[in-house]
Amino acid sequence: MNGWLTVGLLVISNIFMTFAWYGQLKLQEMKVITSNTPLYLVILLSWGVALLEYIFMVPANRYGFHSNGGAFSLMQLKVIQEVISLLIFTVFTIVFFKGEALHWNHFVAFCLLIIAVYLVFMDA
Repeated sequence: MNGWLTVGLLVISNIFMTFAWYGQLKLQEMKVITSNTPLYLVILLSWGVALLEYIFMVPANRYGFHSNGGAFSLMQLKVIQEVISLLIFTVFTIVFFKGEALHWNHFVAFCLLIIAVYLVFMDA
């Protein structure tokens, strides 16, 4: 069960992370903030959202790590987090930034990520 809990927490964490990093670009596109908005305000807004990321990321890593009774090694946790991060980012981009498109090379990259996950879970 810790494996699924870890993955679920990582998904939630990465949703907040993506909004913290790239949401300000959408807010600027929507004219909620402007290019004249002081950078420190944009950073504070992003930090507020990033705090929510950490609220889910830290427990995900803590519960998921095998030394704490979790299902994953440190390397496995990182690869899972990266794959989730790229998947969440892709969905975010498609949903919120209509001008961005997926191309054949993106699909090849996703296939390579699947291979990376397979390799990191292989018994060495």
